[in-house]
Amino acid sequence: MPIALLALTLSAFAIGTTEFVIVGLIPTVATDLGVGLPSAGLLVSLYALGVAIGAPVLTALTGRLPRKALLLGLMALFTAGNLLAWQAPGYESLIVARVLTGLAHGVFFSIGSTIATGLVPKEKAASAIAIMFTGLTVALVTGVPLGTFIGQHFGWRETFLAVSALGVIAFIGSWIFVPGDIRHAPPASLAQQAKVLAEPRLLLVYAKTAIGYGGSFIPFTFLAPILQEVSGFSAGAVGWVMLVYGVSVAVGNIWGGKLADRHGPIPALRIIFALLAAVLLLFNFTAPHPWLAVVTVLLWGAVAFGNVPGLQVYVVKQAERYTPQAVDVASGLNIAAFNLGIAGAAWAGGLIVTHLGLMHTPWIGAVVVLVSLALTQWSGTLDRRAGIPVRAGGPVPVGH
Repeated sequence: MPIALLALTLSAFAIGTTEFVIVGLIPTVATDLGVGLPSAGLLVSLYALGVAIGAPVLTALTGRLPRKALLLGLMALFTAGNLLAWQAPGYESLIVARVLTGLAHGVFFSIGSTIATGLVPKEKAASAIAIMFTGLTVALVTGVPLGTFIGQHFGWRETFLAVSALGVIAFIGSWIFVPGDIRHAPPASLAQQAKVLAEPRLLLVYAKTAIGYGGSFIPFTFLAPILQEVSGFSAGAVGWVMLVYGVSVAVGNIWGGKLADRHGPIPALRIIFALLAAVLLLFNFTAPHPWLAVVTVLLWGAVAFGNVPGLQVYVVKQAERYTPQAVDVASGLNIAAFNLGIAGAAWAGGLIVTHLGLMHTPWIGAVVVLVSLALTQWSGTLDRRAGIPVRAGGPVPVGH
C-alpha cells in the first residue's frame, strides 16, 4: 500500500470526524456560546450545505489545477477552518469556520477517488478507493466518540484543535508522499452537471437520498441533548453512546452492501428504510429509559447508513441507463443530495425543537423516512414497467 494512500485515508478520517463530532458537542457549544439548541444545530446544517455546494461547484471550477496542489490547498483550508473554530470568539465566527471546512470536505471527496486510483495499478483501483473511504468509517467508530470525549472533558474548542492537528499531519504526509504528476481527466462542467439534474429518474434517486437521510438526521442532530435531558445520561457518557452508534454504523454498512448485492438495490432500500422508520418511532418510547435508549441507538446505527451502498449502486445504474456520458457526475451529485438532506434536517429539527420539543424529532423523522420508502417503491414500479430486472447489471463498487 503506497504511503500516500495512507495520507489520503488520514485526511478522510480528519474530515469525517469534524463533520459529525459536532453532534455530540451541541449542548456544550450552546451553553458556552449562549445560544439555543436550534441555533447550535445550524452548525451541522451549514457545514453540510458547504459540502453540497463545494462538491459540484468548486470541483468544476478547480478542474484544471494540478491534483497535488489542490489537495494541499484543501487540507490547508480544512486546517485553517478548524483553527478558526478553536479560536472562534462567538457563534457567527464559528459558523464561518464550519462553512469553510465544509467547502474543503466537498472538494476533497470529489477529487480523492481520482488521486487514490492514480497511486496504484489499474487492477487495484477499487481497493484504493475503499481504503481511502475507510477513513470515514473509522471516524464514525473512533474519531467522533473520541472528539466528543475531548469536548466534554477539556472543552469543545480543544476538539477542533485536535482535528486541526490531524489536518496538519495529513497535509505534511500528502506534501511528502503524494506525487506531483498525477494525471486526471477534467471534471464535468457545471453545464454537464445541469444535464444530469434534468433527468427525472435521477432526480427521484436524489430525492430518496435527501429525504431518507433528512429523516434520520432530524433526531440525530439533537441526539446528545435527548440523551442528556430525556435519557438522563451525563455529558461524559454521551461519548460512549456515540461509540456504540459508530460501531453499529460500521457493521450496518457491511450488512447493507451484502443485502443490496443479494437482493438488488430497490428491495434492500425498502427493507432498510422501513427498519429505519421503525427504529426512529421506537426511540420515542425507549428514550426515557437509559439502557433501552442505548439498545435503540445501537439498532439505529445499524440501519442509519446501511442504505449507502444500495443508493450509490442504484444511482450509478440509473446514470448508465439515462446519462451514460456523466456517470461520475451523477454519483457525485448523490453525495451532494445526502448533504442537502442533512442540512435541511438540522434546520427543520431546530424548528421542531423550538416549537414542539426535543421528543417530537424522532417520530417526525420516522414519517419523513416513510416518504423516502414510498419514493423507493415508486422507483421499483417504474423499473418494472420499463422491464428492468431487479438486479440489473449486478453490484457496482460503492466508491465508483
